[in-house]
Amino acid sequence: MPFKLTDEQIMIQTMVRDFAREVLLPTAMERDRTKEFPAENLRKMGTLGLMGMMVPPEYNGAGVDTLSYVLALQEVAYACASTAVVMSVHNSIVCETINRFGTEEQKQTYLKPLAAGDVIGAFALTEPEAGSDPVSQLTWAERDGEHYIIHGTKRFITSGKHAGVTIITAKTDKTKRHKGISAFIVKKGAPGFTVGKTEEKMGLCASDTTDLVFEDCRIPAGNLLGQEGDGFKIAMTALDGGRIGIAAQSVGVAQAALDAAISYAKAREQFGQPISKFQGLRWMLADMATELEAARQLTFSAAAMKDRGERYTMQASIAKLFASEMVNRVTAKALQIHGGYGYIKEYPVERFYRDARVFTIYEGTSEIQRVVIANHLLEDRYVGTLR
Repeated sequence: MPFKLTDEQIMIQTMVRDFAREVLLPTAMERDRTKEFPAENLRKMGTLGLMGMMVPPEYNGAGVDTLSYVLALQEVAYACASTAVVMSVHNSIVCETINRFGTEEQKQTYLKPLAAGDVIGAFALTEPEAGSDPVSQLTWAERDGEHYIIHGTKRFITSGKHAGVTIITAKTDKTKRHKGISAFIVKKGAPGFTVGKTEEKMGLCASDTTDLVFEDCRIPAGNLLGQEGDGFKIAMTALDGGRIGIAAQSVGVAQAALDAAISYAKAREQFGQPISKFQGLRWMLADMATELEAARQLTFSAAAMKDRGERYTMQASIAKLFASEMVNRVTAKALQIHGGYGYIKEYPVERFYRDARVFTIYEGTSEIQRVVIANHLLEDRYVGTLR
């Protein structure tokens, strides 16, 4: 492995692997069926330090590096992708954003309970008419003395129903396009803030995805993140870290699918021998493993660049693009190797296939990742290397 893990990173990976396979994995299929939010498991993860991994200890975080977080998230995704997406948004976007842009009061009030796992966080950028183009959002906020009043609807919000704290973006100056967007912290129960419909989804069924509705929602002026007009910058910075999280989830689900395919191929017999003896299938497994390892290394590279304080936006998009498309190919092949059994809910590859499909869509579609990558390639500062 090009990335030599430290003893601490190996310890974290081992600890999370044991927890995920003993606690999360046995009930993942049932949660997929019932759509039950994994609240109790998330509380357990909070006690293990998994809900504020990159947050400093003074704010109840574990204070570990991004690579350790990636290793942990991969193990959670291996066991239960629904739990992993909640963990990813909570850590990569919500906790990191408040830690980076929040005031000391905001950190004391919101970050500490988030990092402890006492409260779940959500991030609300997407709207019914604004997905890949956040500048088109219609949600707006106006200052009213010591408060802001927010109006609008957010869509496809992960953990929207169960989140106690949500970071939202809204226009505070409609004449300035992206420079007129601001970010706010909204607490559950704020006047005028309600949860709208919960989506019926193809996969990640134990993770709720909802509308959030703001009708004259009044929040304290102190809940503004950064300054007015910083919202677009804050959101894009958050998504850089979030895309590393999506890549890590993709690697975890793909590893689960590959392991399931290998196990099935060894046990399933046709024409008098295990199907693992057939060259065509062996080559499928080899291709799956090769793509998976490439995605893992790209994810590690992006995480390491972030930890070194380097500019990592392009590497995060590369990792997210390749890993999310890889997991769709790998889960499809794993299902194919299972034959008709792969189409049956009794076998986990059916769930892996459904869970993986959204990875090329959320937190920036594959097409948007290609736009980001191309823009960086064509910048004057690009010198032909990612390092």
